[in-house]
Amino acid sequence: MAVRKSLRKKSTRKYGEAASKSVESAMRREKRGTLRSGKGGKGGKVTSREQAIAIGLSEARKKGAKVPMKKAS
Repeated sequence: MAVRKSLRKKSTRKYGEAASKSVESAMRREKRGTLRSGKGGKGGKVTSREQAIAIGLSEARKKGAKVPMKKAS
């Protein structure tokens, strides 16, 4: 019997555990109505899910969590 070696690439996580926690926290704040946009939270209240996720990932990046770089616009 021939021994087959797995040629699958070992998966590495794109986002770290700390990033997940940060997004989770931002989503919770958005649901409570306490998440605000802008520098220092001086903007308006965040109402969209996508914006809450973006804010959570941005906060994770600032803390040094494993998060891919933002795409250049």
